[in-house]
Amino acid sequence: MFSHIMIGANDIQASKKFYDAVLGAMGHPEGVIDEKGRCFYFTETGIFALTKPIDGESATHGNGTTIGFAAKTPEVADAWHAAGLANGGTNCEDAPGIREGGGMKLYLAYLRDPSGNKICALHKMS
Repeated sequence: MFSHIMIGANDIQASKKFYDAVLGAMGHPEGVIDEKGRCFYFTETGIFALTKPIDGESATHGNGTTIGFAAKTPEVADAWHAAGLANGGTNCEDAPGIREGGGMKLYLAYLRDPSGNKICALHKMS
C-alpha cells in the first residue's frame, strides 16, 4: 500500500545514527545520504526517509502520528527498542510487551526518535 514514508528531522546525522541502530536491529542496512542531505533506507517493501523540512522551519512530530515497523519476533522488537534508547531515542507509551484488543494479540515497543517522532516495533503474535 505504501511506497515510502518521509519524516522531518532537525539533525540528519543524529537521526541517521538513531535509525541506523533501530533499523539495523531489524536486519536493515544503514541509511544512504543523497546529494540534498536526505537519508534513505531502501527495502524490498518500501522506502523510509529523513529530511530537513523544505520550508526551512523546524521539524516537528505529528500529534497522533505513529510509524510502525514490522518486527519478525518479540526479541527483535526488544533489540529495536534497546538500540533506540542507546542511540538518542526516548521511551514512550508502556514498556515493550503484549497488548490485546479487537481479537488481536500484538507485541509492541514504542520510542520517540531524536526529533520527537513516535515510532513503534510491532510483532503479530499467533
